[in-house]
Amino acid sequence: GFRSTAEAVRYTFPLAEEFGVIILAPESRDVTWGQSIPGFDTDARYIGMAYRWVSEVLTIDTSRVAMAGVSDGANYALNMGLAYGDTFNHLMIFSSGILAPFRKDGKTKIFLAHGTRDEQMPIDRTGRKFAAELKADGYDLTYREYEGGHGAPIEVVRESFYWLVNGKTP
Repeated sequence: GFRSTAEAVRYTFPLAEEFGVIILAPESRDVTWGQSIPGFDTDARYIGMAYRWVSEVLTIDTSRVAMAGVSDGANYALNMGLAYGDTFNHLMIFSSGILAPFRKDGKTKIFLAHGTRDEQMPIDRTGRKFAAELKADGYDLTYREYEGGHGAPIEVVRESFYWLVNGKTP
C-alpha cells in the first residue's frame, strides 16, 4: 500500500508455508506504486528482474503465478496484472480503488475482495463496480465481500491462498 514496506506482508508468511507458496515481497521504488503507467515504470522493471531471479533459483509452478496487493498495492497489482496476464495468471486483490489497465493481455484469474465498510475506497464505487466490469469482460472472477473496512483481514487472505492453490474457495 501507500508508503508501506515489504515488512507489512510478513503476516502472510505462515500461510505461504502452509500452502507451499513462494512470496516475493518487493517494495515500491518510490513512496507508492506506479508513478507512471504500470508495466513501464521503475516498479515494473524491478518486479520483472526479481521474478526472473526467483524463477532461476527456485522451481515454480508457472501456471500459478499471482500478483497481489492491498490498497494502493492492489491498484498496481490489478492494473499491471491485467496488462501482463500471461505471466501473472492469478491476481489476489484487496481493497483496490482504481481499475484502469493500460492494456489487457491474457485472461488472468482474479480473487477480488473488498470490505463493506471501507470508507477510503467505498465498495459501491470500487469493489462492486470492478467485479461487474471484470465479469462483463469475461474474467474468471471470485469476488468476496467481507464485513469490515479498508484492508485485508487474515481470514480473507487465507481464503485467497486456498483459491490460488486449489482453484476454488473453501
